[in-house]
Amino acid sequence: MNTGIFIPCFIDQFLPETGHSMVKVLEKAGVKVSYNPAQTCCGQVAFNNGFWDEAKCLGEKFIKDFMEYDYVVGPSASCIGMVKNYYPEMFYNSAWHNENNYLSKKIFEFTDFLVNMVKKPDLGARFEARVTFHDSCAALREYGLKGEPRELLAFVDGLELVEMEERDVCCGFGGTFSVKHEAISTAMAEQKVQHALATGAEYIVSTEASCLMQLDGYIKKHQLPIKTMHIADLLAVGLR
Repeated sequence: MNTGIFIPCFIDQFLPETGHSMVKVLEKAGVKVSYNPAQTCCGQVAFNNGFWDEAKCLGEKFIKDFMEYDYVVGPSASCIGMVKNYYPEMFYNSAWHNENNYLSKKIFEFTDFLVNMVKKPDLGARFEARVTFHDSCAALREYGLKGEPRELLAFVDGLELVEMEERDVCCGFGGTFSVKHEAISTAMAEQKVQHALATGAEYIVSTEASCLMQLDGYIKKHQLPIKTMHIADLLAVGLR
């Protein structure tokens, strides 16, 4: 399989190590990966803020950048969900209609791809820690991701997964929501972190880097005894 790696803006700018981790894990699973350095944003930020023409321009470039691959994989259900759920509307009955339909069938979130396409949930990883998992809104409600990350974590030796209360409630990020409604966003982050702390977990793990940045900001500001970690980083650290 010639698999194209999609690196979302957040990861490219703030957490590039997560992109490297995803590649390391995929290669461990036997996946042949390629990276197109011409790739940019999927257009989600512009689309969510009402700049639909600009989002469509980015979407056209995205389709062109990933046309050649058998599969496309990214470490963000939010961005992948944008392509799967909103590109069909943007490009319906347009010059890119057929190309987009093809792309939407071959693009996958990282954990979904490992579990359901590669079918290698057991990578022989080891990570000795108690962790709790945060279901991001986009992953759960737009992409439909829930069991796959937990299945991967279940195969990690030494890891104890403890589910937090209200694990599927929003962390308060919501893209520009956290900027436009700072007070509400901060209160939601506080609630999420307090639920995580109540489990006794050492790490909050998620598939969504933006959620983890939101929670990590609150944690560091208040010097709380818990850390955040993307599931790709956790798996990569634990590979033997």
